[in-house]
Amino acid sequence: MYTKTKLLKAFDFTLPTGVVVKLLFSSLLSFLFLFLLLLLLLSSLYFIPLTHITMCGILAVLGCADHSRAKRVRVLELSRRLKHRGPDWSGLHQHGDCYLAHQRLAIVDPASGDQPLFNEDKSVIVTVNGEIYNHEELRKQLPNHKFRTGSDCDVIAHLYEEYGEDFVDMLDGIFSFVLLDTRDNSFIVGRDAIGVTSLYIGWGLDGSVWIASEMKGLNDDCEHFECFPPGHLYSSKERGFRRWYNPPWFSEAIPSAPYDPLVLRRAFEQAVIKRLMTDVPFGVLLSGGLDSSLVASITSRYLANTKAAEQWGSKLHSFCVGLEGSPDLKAAKEVADYLGTVHHEFHFTVQDGIDAIEDVIYHIETYDVTTIRASTPMFLMSRKIKSLGVKWVISGEGSDEIFGGYLYFHKAPNKEEFHRETCRKIKALHQYDCLRANKSTFAWGLEARVPFLDKEFINVAMNIDPEWKMIKRDEGRIEKWILRRAFDDEEHPYLPKHILYRQKEQFSDGVGYSWIDGLKAHAAKHVTDKMMLNAANIYPHNTPTTKEAYYYRMIFERFFPQNSARLTVPGGASVACSTAKAVEWDAAWSSNLDPSGRAALGVHISAYENQNNLASKGVEIEKIIPMDAAPLGVAIQS
Repeated sequence: MYTKTKLLKAFDFTLPTGVVVKLLFSSLLSFLFLFLLLLLLLSSLYFIPLTHITMCGILAVLGCADHSRAKRVRVLELSRRLKHRGPDWSGLHQHGDCYLAHQRLAIVDPASGDQPLFNEDKSVIVTVNGEIYNHEELRKQLPNHKFRTGSDCDVIAHLYEEYGEDFVDMLDGIFSFVLLDTRDNSFIVGRDAIGVTSLYIGWGLDGSVWIASEMKGLNDDCEHFECFPPGHLYSSKERGFRRWYNPPWFSEAIPSAPYDPLVLRRAFEQAVIKRLMTDVPFGVLLSGGLDSSLVASITSRYLANTKAAEQWGSKLHSFCVGLEGSPDLKAAKEVADYLGTVHHEFHFTVQDGIDAIEDVIYHIETYDVTTIRASTPMFLMSRKIKSLGVKWVISGEGSDEIFGGYLYFHKAPNKEEFHRETCRKIKALHQYDCLRANKSTFAWGLEARVPFLDKEFINVAMNIDPEWKMIKRDEGRIEKWILRRAFDDEEHPYLPKHILYRQKEQFSDGVGYSWIDGLKAHAAKHVTDKMMLNAANIYPHNTPTTKEAYYYRMIFERFFPQNSARLTVPGGASVACSTAKAVEWDAAWSSNLDPSGRAALGVHISAYENQNNLASKGVEIEKIIPMDAAPLGVAIQS
């Protein structure tokens, strides 16, 4: 028999110190896990997420004759061509002879917000690529509606119920959507004001209407397709387009409002701040030029007071790409140091860019020379950024169009021509910079937000008397002077003075001048003089006039051989990114047609004429390393 003393002694043992520590640590972890789980459950009871941003790729087939299982399989196959736009989730909803597919990129509340979105009784179905910044205000205007999700785009179906097709102008954001009303099997399609989100429309021989975020989603199955015009709606009831976006500047009438730098500053700050809603890591694209530097400065200044800072910290991450020693890399590093951002600098070589050209053309779906030149570095940078776990970036596109920032604006003959050219440039953004910013980034599942193209900001900026935008070097007013002046704050400076007043450098130039020169040299190895003699017969529409343009056209036509595809790309003479109309401003430009900013002879400090002068004086300029010509690659398969 054990006595009480013996029993106690039998259980009297000492654990090793290491084991005790491990047990205590394990217990502490378990406690913390249960505590966090409890907090999560409580928060789900009291708080409903209100900003599930729905950026993705969409594909819709509406009114097709065949709604068999085979058709569903085909729609899924085509939808997978857009998977790069939304790698986080995918889905397909079928209602009778209509299919709505999506590939989702989760930016806010990644755990929910899947599509399609519905009204209360699911009679209205919406698939959408976009973000609605004023969705909280719009919800307050719909007190009798019950929302199924916290998605910012959930308001679309309910606004349609209240206001019919006229609701679109109430949306403050960027979007491409398809709305199906199952009560009468009608549908409407809409695209944002400027065309920040990409969208195409096509028609099948069976009477079907096709909608896709990218051309590759519908080009093989439509008899005809085209770019969906920005600022427009397509209605199945009317079987046609109508423009919903009708701002005062669209008529190109000359405005007369006085310039108020503080009004302009506040409008742009608000445009940046409203774009800082997120539940995932983000950053800013920083080239060191005026536009991206202002975006970075404002974001850095106001980030601390946002919900994003609570989740990811108030330290802003910035990203730049360029050839070794390029102008952008140097300027971006200086701005990053000034703002205190966590800066990431990516280098590429001319050969890296050339190797990526075919992938770039496949993704951005154009043969426009300046777009391809600028898209390639952005495409390479986006891949690096996404590899770091970042899902979206804020960028500076649109400023040059609004303020006449391209160097050829130095030659604008008067304020009327200056203003009309800015209007033409904004209207064409969806074919150039918006296309580049959207598709170069979404190729890797990265979203780009562009505050300069905010609807309210554009209204403010385009209402200013264009006399204030005119470039007058004798008065110290360089390009985009009114924007620079608005942020020239002596007491609380946004940027160093020399950055604030840095000359405009186009992105394809700023990454390194030898980039464009290298592209031209590479194209010359693939396109002969004999091929150029027959260019008009081979490519009668938008006939390429340079070997570089011919080279890009060959690649494009292999990916997208349809006539509809080549018609989606704009053409016409251009110098330093001008429209064909502005080429008339200077007689010398007609013999120097090139979209590079260095083509602005007599304006750019590194213009082609200055390089030629240096060469004639025996000064050695940057050499192009010759590269062996390689056969054109194989087309990318879906």
